[in-house]
Amino acid sequence: MLTRRFFLAAVVVALSACAGAPVAERTAEPAQAGEVRVLTLNLWHDKGDWPKRRALIVEEVHRLKPDLIALQEVLQRPGLTNQAEDLGQALGYRVSFVSVDPPAAARRYGNAILLAGAGSPAQERKLEPLNDYRTAAHVLAGGDAQRPGVDFYATHLHNERDGGAIRQRQIDSLLGFVDATARGRRTILAGDFNTDADAPELAALRARYADAFATAHPDLAGDAGRASTLNPAYLPAQRIDHVFYDPHGFAVIEARIVLNQSRDGVWPSDHFGLFVRLRPLR
Repeated sequence: MLTRRFFLAAVVVALSACAGAPVAERTAEPAQAGEVRVLTLNLWHDKGDWPKRRALIVEEVHRLKPDLIALQEVLQRPGLTNQAEDLGQALGYRVSFVSVDPPAAARRYGNAILLAGAGSPAQERKLEPLNDYRTAAHVLAGGDAQRPGVDFYATHLHNERDGGAIRQRQIDSLLGFVDATARGRRTILAGDFNTDADAPELAALRARYADAFATAHPDLAGDAGRASTLNPAYLPAQRIDHVFYDPHGFAVIEARIVLNQSRDGVWPSDHFGLFVRLRPLR
């Protein structure tokens, strides 16, 4: 359960991030006492062969065992069960789905958080500017009277390459949401930011939070060819899917690209996933 893994009283030894290309498949590391495992993935809604893609995603999530999952481009429509709820049921996760589409609409599109254990009901923020139809979701995961939980946020920012000004407004809106809802320093923000982690429009975010992948791989983070989270089978290489964390609340154990292998010509998505392991600090 999430709360047990978060807060089991034990001495945790931080691991040094592994050198070399992070795209190589490895056996999942055993969970360290108290660590938090995070996965972010853009699902690519129902494009391609969704049943086969779904099977690849379920298999990898079973292997990685993340505590917290941020999903983007989640779709439900007639004939298609909400993809996040479907995955959550298959994997045994609690699901919080957020969308600008009305709850009664037949077709809804948005973001989701999947939670392995106990947590608060989700909160939602429609990001400015409202005409871009972007959202952020928040849950407080785990925690008890003695120990703080983890504030986890999932989002998906504006997608146009020249839309930096819009993304900057969305970051301002997102940080306002964090300020209104976060309980402490154990804060994690994950999702598809549709830009590089060092882009000017993310400056306000970087002033408060650290890029987990760049922390683990400082010499690799700027190499789009080796660290792309966009699947080059479909899109130009670029690292746009990120996990940001409060460096006062966590230390990075590991960060790597996952869900980056095809099977029988089928890829899990047009994005790769990003998997991060964090150690809470006292």
